Amino acid sequence: MLASPKLRTPSSPGRPRPSRGAFFRAAAAALAAAGLVACATMDGITRRTADSPQHPWVPSAKETRPPEPLLSPSIPAELQTAGRAWTLADIVDVGLSNNPGTRAAWNAARAASAAVSMSLGAYLPQLEANLPLTKQKMAFAGGRFIVDQTTLTPTASLNLLLFDFGGREADVRSARLALEAANWVQNATLQNAILQIESVYYQYLSAKALLEAQEASRKGAQANYDAANDRHRAGVATIADVLQAKTALSAVELQIVTMRGLLQTLHGALANAMGLPANAAFEVAEGLPEDIPFESVAKQVDLCIRDAEAKRPDLAAARAMALEAEAGVRKARSTFFPAFTLSGNMGRIYYTNNQPSNPFYSISLSVNLPFLFGLQQYAVLAAKAQAEVARDQMTELGRGIELQVWTSYYGLKTSEQKITTARDLLSSAQASQDVALGRYKEGVGSILDLLAAESVLENARVQVIQARSDWFLALVQFTHDTGALEPPSAAAKSAPPAIPEKGAHRP
Repeated sequence: MLASPKLRTPSSPGRPRPSRGAFFRAAAAALAAAGLVACATMDGITRRTADSPQHPWVPSAKETRPPEPLLSPSIPAELQTAGRAWTLADIVDVGLSNNPGTRAAWNAARAASAAVSMSLGAYLPQLEANLPLTKQKMAFAGGRFIVDQTTLTPTASLNLLLFDFGGREADVRSARLALEAANWVQNATLQNAILQIESVYYQYLSAKALLEAQEASRKGAQANYDAANDRHRAGVATIADVLQAKTALSAVELQIVTMRGLLQTLHGALANAMGLPANAAFEVAEGLPEDIPFESVAKQVDLCIRDAEAKRPDLAAARAMALEAEAGVRKARSTFFPAFTLSGNMGRIYYTNNQPSNPFYSISLSVNLPFLFGLQQYAVLAAKAQAEVARDQMTELGRGIELQVWTSYYGLKTSEQKITTARDLLSSAQASQDVALGRYKEGVGSILDLLAAESVLENARVQVIQARSDWFLALVQFTHDTGALEPPSAAAKSAPPAIPEKGAHRP
């Protein structure tokens, strides 16, 4: 008969039983220790961050380090000579050599070129050599048999993909088209950089011309003030004429101060566009040209749009990306077919205990046919969708380029008409001011007529300069939109490419 188990076991005489209070004290101590650990952890987190949301983070002495110095700009030695003024070609060359965007685009193209070489490696055999050295010691049957040997096993293996129904070709074509797109993107980056530099350049020249116009207006205002003083001293004019002329002179001087500040601002912007510090010291050689070559754009707008379709590097990059996406479709279709691979392996085992070495080799032809339970079809559908996206993006970019050319073309034509009109306005305003000044000196004209004529003349000078500046800015924008914007030093060396038929660029 089995005895029933006892529910309680009496305590041993020499071992006192722990009380319930001792248990709770131990639990409280454990909780306190856990709390201390948690507090210490939170304190460590707080020390590595700001004290509160409204306080800034202050780095510790160990975390404080000097800022990384910026790359020093590259300036040719001949441009650093004293008294050397920079031409537009010099400014563009310096800007392109220091522009981080053009450097990044060039490095991206180099990376794409390396990817082409990597893709061509799929046509080469893959060789692998191993030289394992093994030391082993084993005991059997309770240590009665001991194996202690060292082996050296040099091996060489070869794998060569023989045929995979176009998958390898699609990879190479995709890499080549990605390289083509990267090269076109670099060209587009160069043109965008030139557009930025030349736009700021002509804005700077416009500010210089406006400052010269304000100086001319100050001379006119000074002449008016002198005439009012002469008449006042002669007793044929009141002090009101002198004060009005003085007010007009002060207004012109205020505009001169404002224009000088704007000129310094644009000088810093031009330095920044060239990748130089804003406080870089250099002088610009030319002023805003007086002669406007209106015949520089004699083509019709339709021919200009065709030029843009043939020359715009961003559109060429979009075409290459669309073809690259089509290569992805061919790559996805190749997964429906088997891949044939030739493999070989050979080697020899060398022993250290004077045993003869053992050679071995193997050669095999394998056929790899992945069964993905219909997933290849989804991969093809996804690749087709990506190809359609790339084609639609190319079409959208092409339509946008057509609108850009259309807009900049008529903006340029409008600027031509504005120049002609502004010059007529300046001619008539100058004649009117001469007549008003003569009448005032003779005592038959009022100071209000003279100041009004001077104001119209000042405005006409500004209108002419602004129209000339707008024309050059419109010309730079139009040249960029048609894809013909090049560095001035290289423009004479490049020959215009043949213009394809409309739509022939589409893949």
